[in-house]
Amino acid sequence: MEALLRDAKEKYSEIPSNLKEQIVLEHTPLIRYIVNRIAVRLPSHIDLDDLHNTGVIGLMDAIEKYDPEKNCKFKTYAEFRIKGAILDQLRSLDWVPRSVRQKSRKLEKAYGEVEQRLGRQATEDEVADSLGLQIDKFHDLLNQVRGISLVNLEEIRGTNSDGERAGTFADIIEDVHSENPFASLKLLETKHFISDTIGTLPEKERLVVSLYYYEDLNMKEIGNILGITESRVCQIHTKAVLRLRSKLKGMVDSR
Repeated sequence: MEALLRDAKEKYSEIPSNLKEQIVLEHTPLIRYIVNRIAVRLPSHIDLDDLHNTGVIGLMDAIEKYDPEKNCKFKTYAEFRIKGAILDQLRSLDWVPRSVRQKSRKLEKAYGEVEQRLGRQATEDEVADSLGLQIDKFHDLLNQVRGISLVNLEEIRGTNSDGERAGTFADIIEDVHSENPFASLKLLETKHFISDTIGTLPEKERLVVSLYYYEDLNMKEIGNILGITESRVCQIHTKAVLRLRSKLKGMVDSR
């Protein structure tokens, strides 16, 4: 199908509608997989059919904007656009209650302040103590805010020259008309900062991030590998995201 799309891009100014339909049908399982993967962290009232429809729109956008001259497989590019469309839709819905967002910001601030004071990665006990919480209450708080960690880490992955998942999303970012050197430099700095920050995470958090975002394993599978419960994996993942957000916010505020 990719060969047909490449050929059509060369021959026609607009992709024939029958080819678009074939591509959508072929990639329907991919859309369903992405929706189901994201859905595990969403509240029950979110309509998955709506997310699927949004994914189809993202796929159609990928068909229109795919550039065969760029060294990237269409399926990889399509996955990136589908995820982006779905995540944008979820952000626009603002489905996370304000109280949960406030708790998330409180946790981010706590991690940032404790780690700045100590000059190293903070432990659970240290952050819990700074919040005046027993460790079990701290874990309850992590469970409450874990849905917010749905976002930008999904976009860290990109593709290498063989079209395989590697690197960051900057590797397949769309070049719309011309390249803005200042934006490119800022993006490169951010990419390196994220990479360096992930590298400083505690070993178990770094491993969970790697298995989840790079190996496409779910929380249950990661738990089986590490010999811990699925709930504990979710807590570790949430802590990793909170650390990253706190550090990224610090980077932005310092500029």
